[in-house]
Amino acid sequence: MTPTLQYIRDCSMTMKKKSVVSSFIDIVPVILSGFVCLGLIFLLYDKSISSPNFEQTLEAVSPIFIAISGIVSITIMGYLAFRAMSLKGIRASSMSSLSEVTQKMHHFRNILLLLLRSKMWLPGLKEYIDDEFEGLNFFEVKEFYKGKSKLAIEFLQESHHYGDTENLYLEMKSLLMTSTKDKNIPENINFPNVYNREIVDKWLQHKCGSGLWYYFGYKFADYKESLDIEAVFERHQEKIMTLAHSIDANAFEDSSFNEVFLSRLGEYMSKEVLPKLYELQGPDTSRLPASLRYVYLIFLLFVFFGVLLPLLSLMLSLPALALIVGFSVIISSIFFIAISLYPFLRKEIIE
Repeated sequence: MTPTLQYIRDCSMTMKKKSVVSSFIDIVPVILSGFVCLGLIFLLYDKSISSPNFEQTLEAVSPIFIAISGIVSITIMGYLAFRAMSLKGIRASSMSSLSEVTQKMHHFRNILLLLLRSKMWLPGLKEYIDDEFEGLNFFEVKEFYKGKSKLAIEFLQESHHYGDTENLYLEMKSLLMTSTKDKNIPENINFPNVYNREIVDKWLQHKCGSGLWYYFGYKFADYKESLDIEAVFERHQEKIMTLAHSIDANAFEDSSFNEVFLSRLGEYMSKEVLPKLYELQGPDTSRLPASLRYVYLIFLLFVFFGVLLPLLSLMLSLPALALIVGFSVIISSIFFIAISLYPFLRKEIIE
């Protein structure tokens, strides 16, 4: 096994170990609270059998438990309502920003489409990539070391005759895809309302867009014979500049269509737009945050076992076991809150 592969394997094992340890630490409070609950049920039930008057004691303290549970439930309900309204505002603001950045990505992809279909490429390059290596995408080439694509390895072993501009062509094609599983770009490019997070991650991971900076900026002297930007139709050049101004009027205010502009455009997209696009998408917003689900579960426990069950027990003269279970669950829940509050607050602040 090569040192690189061994390093990757060791990193993977380390991450798995950390994940297992983290998961175990998260469930420790639950396990301890479960033992506390079962222990209380056993002790209180044994007390109710050995002491005939214990049932009256339970009934006497029931109003206190109901009051405490009611106050806690109302407090939690207020917290949940406040967090829900806050999240709604944050998500509305985030969606507005995301829509703005997504539109910039749409304009950038329109520019790439015009460049890809232009005549700036060396003759035969498009047919070489689109026909001879049909089904090959940029991500497979960049991740050839994973050994998942024989076509990528074959491509890298080829003696290319297009001045190494094949990689730029593949990179630009990748930015016109909307899924990491796409092999070819469709005739009609898709412009989704929200880009798939997985492909945005791939774009960011492989610094897609920076190829424009590399080929038209840093190394343009080496590639200017292979990339004839003057071959781009004049009307397309004008359209590209209009799209660039729509992306950022200030950043491209004094620009004209040339290699410097294309270099700046690639740098702007790879350093400004793609990171923001990834950041604003955030985690899955279709579900409540884990912290709110945790608090809501506590709320349900207090309402059901701290308020409803004792009330029903008193009203319907249920067996003492009902009160015992209710009290045990509430006490163990308070214990759970006490030992898990610090980790919960730490995650809330850090995340």
